Amino acid sequence: MKLAKDLISKIFQEQVTPQHLLLKIEMISDRLLLKSISLTYKKQIFETFTQEITTYMYPRPAKNIAETTSFIKNSLEGMKNEHELILVILKKDSQEFLGCAGIHRINSQHPEFGIWLKKPAHHNGYGLETVVTMKNWCEENLDCEYFIYPVDQENYPSRRIPQKLGGEIIRTYQKRNLSGRILNLVEYKIPKG
Repeated sequence: MKLAKDLISKIFQEQVTPQHLLLKIEMISDRLLLKSISLTYKKQIFETFTQEITTYMYPRPAKNIAETTSFIKNSLEGMKNEHELILVILKKDSQEFLGCAGIHRINSQHPEFGIWLKKPAHHNGYGLETVVTMKNWCEENLDCEYFIYPVDQENYPSRRIPQKLGGEIIRTYQKRNLSGRILNLVEYKIPKG
């Protein structure tokens, strides 16, 4: 991964090894704070990542808090290895937990965005604001050509996110999620800029 100068400076200022830099990321937008996932948020993730939320997603809800802990630990390992950046989404003013987002394949030319929001956070524009914030961060800090955003074709609110960012469908495919449901995915290519 090619890091921008400000990230290199952060390595020296905070004396963080480069492979652990993704564990200390913060992105700020008008209303939101996105920060690297940590075990601090395991209870909120476990309680809000429900069957309803995962309807159009590959993962299934955790059966117990230990599964959520395992997910977070695996995410942290992926971040240490620079495979992905998993973030919690918080309201900037109150620090209320809203959901999680990810930049997968972070060291590739085509990073992939993923996001979920807890039910009470839906229909507030937080999804678009989150993806725009991640996109801006990627454009400043990564060497990439464009972004990928896969979404189930029936998930119209989520499909509007890449559409508003000039995304174009580049492929469609089916995938069985971990709950056994067949997802009919459309994959958007979101341009830089």
